[in-house]
Amino acid sequence: MIGLISATAAGAAARDRLAAAWPDRTRVYDGPTVRGAVRRAFAECDQLVCFLATGATVRILAPLLESKTADPGVVCVDEAQQHAVSLLGGHAGGGNTLALAVADMLPGCRPVITTATDAVGLPGLDTLGWPVEGAVAAVSRAILDGAPVALRADGQWPLPALPPCVTSMPHSEGFAEDNARGAYVLRVTDRAVPLSESEAVLRPPSLTIGVGASRGAPADEVHELIEQALEEAGLSPHSVAKLATVDAKAEEPGILAAAERLGVPLRTHPAEALAQVAVPNPSDAPREAVGTPSVAEAAALLTAGEGAGLLVPKRKSAPGSRPAMATCAIARRRPRGRLAVVGLGPGARDLLTPRARDELRRASVLVGLDQYVDQIRDLLRPGTRILESGLGAEEERARTAVAEARAGHAVALIGSGDAGVYAMASPALAEASADIEVVGVPGVTAALAAAAILGAPLGHDHVSISLSDLHTPWEVIERRVRAAATADIVVTFYNPRSRGRDWQLPKALGILAEHRDPATPVGVVRNASRPDERAALTTLGGIDPADVDMMTVVTVGNTATRTVAGRMVTPRGYRWQEARS
Repeated sequence: MIGLISATAAGAAARDRLAAAWPDRTRVYDGPTVRGAVRRAFAECDQLVCFLATGATVRILAPLLESKTADPGVVCVDEAQQHAVSLLGGHAGGGNTLALAVADMLPGCRPVITTATDAVGLPGLDTLGWPVEGAVAAVSRAILDGAPVALRADGQWPLPALPPCVTSMPHSEGFAEDNARGAYVLRVTDRAVPLSESEAVLRPPSLTIGVGASRGAPADEVHELIEQALEEAGLSPHSVAKLATVDAKAEEPGILAAAERLGVPLRTHPAEALAQVAVPNPSDAPREAVGTPSVAEAAALLTAGEGAGLLVPKRKSAPGSRPAMATCAIARRRPRGRLAVVGLGPGARDLLTPRARDELRRASVLVGLDQYVDQIRDLLRPGTRILESGLGAEEERARTAVAEARAGHAVALIGSGDAGVYAMASPALAEASADIEVVGVPGVTAALAAAAILGAPLGHDHVSISLSDLHTPWEVIERRVRAAATADIVVTFYNPRSRGRDWQLPKALGILAEHRDPATPVGVVRNASRPDERAALTTLGGIDPADVDMMTVVTVGNTATRTVAGRMVTPRGYRWQEARS
């Protein structure tokens, strides 16, 4: 919950604007004094937005501060709403992200973020979504200063780009050597390791714990069993990603309580699925009770996924005089690379989505067409490895991106518009398999960008058709154009004309003309949303194909499309159209 506090009429107006935009996330704090309102919000909320001076806010909050990890994120907004200052809890409390969101909501407001890593574009170790321990500040400062930092990872996890001063080191060198040199070290491991004052450790979500329990097993018994298993195996509880069990135990209180104490979700599986998992210690007891020879081992391995290894075989709790009521096993999942297929939109920076920006900054490897890379090069983190190529190498780029993800990297594969529309998502996903994580990031398509410029040509059913016959036979394209013409559907043509393909567009327009009046509105938009944008509204009988090239989209209306005040409009519904005619 975000607490909102204001002291003046202007602050209250901005406060109410946020409250209206985020009704489920915010709570307005009023009271006889601003000090009292701030203190109540600090105690009750995860974050605060104070429409107050930073000095006043600091004086109120100073006696309440506990620790970097416990304090909420606090953002201060000035009287004129010109700045949203991330004052407290920039990373752990989400203050920096909140400052960006507040600035987006208030016209003319700019975020002010002074956290060093954010200011220079480096990933903060405490912003990666993984638990981090040890000398986080010291190692972060070393990275900021460009001092050598050794990266020692148990596996190739998909980390964001790190600057050149962070160098992967071979596993043959151990902890003793690092400590003897006093070197700065960043470890990525699920093991319990001794740390010096110059070492930080990131805990990847690598461990899954399978749990079996008799009915009514005490929560303390289940939790103590898990803690003992982790400790004796030298594993960190911070790397536990999930608990797992059989469906029949999905509501077992002791298991649910153990998952809550560890702060992880509980995953359940049907008994028949667990029965298919090969395990070292099958047993007749669970087979008779729930229908599978293994619960703990099978659930741990199945949840951890393909390539997982069993680190701790099934072990029983040791409650004392009575029989054990719980079992557990621990598996380690194989690190998986991450492929984000990112749509950059039509070209204008303000039409690049926030999610796309986040994925670009999360990537350690960027793959894309050279001209698209140039559009967003300034958004990449220092140290991002860029693999760019020219036109005609789409399949090669797709294979490269998948191969880099399979090697364990965090990869962003970029395309213009929406990457799933005549772009890179299709060839990439045809190459990808379940051994990598795949994330799709939608973008504003050329058809949508052009439609917004033309008016509302896509107000009713519409279709996009590419006229490029490089990958699709013309006979197939022509059949699709005829189907759209017969069905009276608005058509947007992609790839309409190039130097080597100058006859396809006239042919397609001729097919549509067999079913539509020559006065049917047609919109022609080149480089939608870019500085050299050019748009024209013409007709099916008046369009000149020579004005069209590969940077153009052509939208042909249906029989209901009209020109209204110089804008192309397709009525939303035929009933509405008849009622207005």
